[in-house]
Amino acid sequence: MYLLHGKLTAKPGHADELAGILLEASELVSDAKGCKLYVIGKDAAELNAVYVTEIWDSKEDHDNSLKHDQVRALISRAMPILDGAPSKGQELEILGGAGV
Repeated sequence: MYLLHGKLTAKPGHADELAGILLEASELVSDAKGCKLYVIGKDAAELNAVYVTEIWDSKEDHDNSLKHDQVRALISRAMPILDGAPSKGQELEILGGAGV
C-alpha cells in the first residue's frame, strides 16, 4: 500500500476555496482504482494550510489518478491560489492500524 501525506498552503483568504477544490477531488477519486482513503483536514493554528492524507493500493494507482481530465482540471483551479509551488508530500510506510 502507498500512503501520502501533504500540506498545501493557500494564499491568504483562499484556504476555504482550496479545501473545497480538494474535497471535490476526494469525490472524484473515491471511485478511482486503488483509492482507499482521501482525507482533507485543516489545522486551526495554520489558517492558510490544508492537509491531504491519501492511502492507495499502490503508488502507480495514485499516479494514474492524476492523469484523469477532471482531476487535472481541479489541479489547474488550485494552482493560482497556492502560496508558492506545492511541496512533495511525505511518502510513509504503512505499519498497520485500524482500517488498513
